[in-house]
Amino acid sequence: MNVVRLAGRGVRDLADHPLAQVFTLAAVTLAAFLAGLFLLLLYNIDRVMLEQRGEVTFQIYWKPGAEQKEIDKAWEALRADPALKTIATFTPEQAYEELVRSFGREVGRDALGARNPLPATAQATFAVPTDDAEWARGLHQRLKGLANVQDVHFNPLQMDLAKSWVNISRGLVWPLIGLLALVAGLIVGNTIKLAQISRLDEVEILRLVGATRFYIQLPMLSGGAFLCLVSGVLALLLLKVFQLLVHNVLNIPPLFLTIEFLPLSQALTLFGGLVLVGLTSSWVAVKE
Repeated sequence: MNVVRLAGRGVRDLADHPLAQVFTLAAVTLAAFLAGLFLLLLYNIDRVMLEQRGEVTFQIYWKPGAEQKEIDKAWEALRADPALKTIATFTPEQAYEELVRSFGREVGRDALGARNPLPATAQATFAVPTDDAEWARGLHQRLKGLANVQDVHFNPLQMDLAKSWVNISRGLVWPLIGLLALVAGLIVGNTIKLAQISRLDEVEILRLVGATRFYIQLPMLSGGAFLCLVSGVLALLLLKVFQLLVHNVLNIPPLFLTIEFLPLSQALTLFGGLVLVGLTSSWVAVKE
């Protein structure tokens, strides 16, 4: 019970220097938020790249004037392909309307004229069974051989981009995250340490009256940990608000990307690391 009482006294003692603690809380929250923001950015880039790894998207164009019934049969055959992930199909009329809408109706109709020059099209994304560019080229030839197909486009660099990101992530990004964590830890640590220095007079008085090291250190440790605990909660709340605000900012053609929040494991790691830094910084401050 004495330990619990001493730890609680450390939290209550924070109210003795309210202005210093407010500035400390703001500084630690900001450092944790910026670290979390960088981690959120890297997590989403990593998530998108890994989701696209082993996928290839084909743009398929049928000949103008081809029978729509024949095209519908081809679309059904594509949908039955087990490697297909997603497909978006457009009749000539739908493609025309999409293009007119992208230009603006008046400008688009003036530019394209009354006659529809667009063919039926499809955008199909396939899951590549292996990181094999030859498989994608073989599929390209098969799609090009469909009845009444005029042309098929795909980007062979799409898979290479995902593989390159994996190598960059392992060789550069995660060491960079470690460096960021170290910098954020130093900022938080020095901020907590400066806040504890304001209580040195109190520590000296306690030593003069014969207080033990444990009696002096435990309240300061609990106070520093509590500050980091509150800062961690505030930083995660700010990070969540930011993520909700930008969730659909990039969810527009041709990106269609959403910003997701950190997984629970990374959020808890960020939170736990902040509390650990607060404990360590407080211990270093009172030890000196």
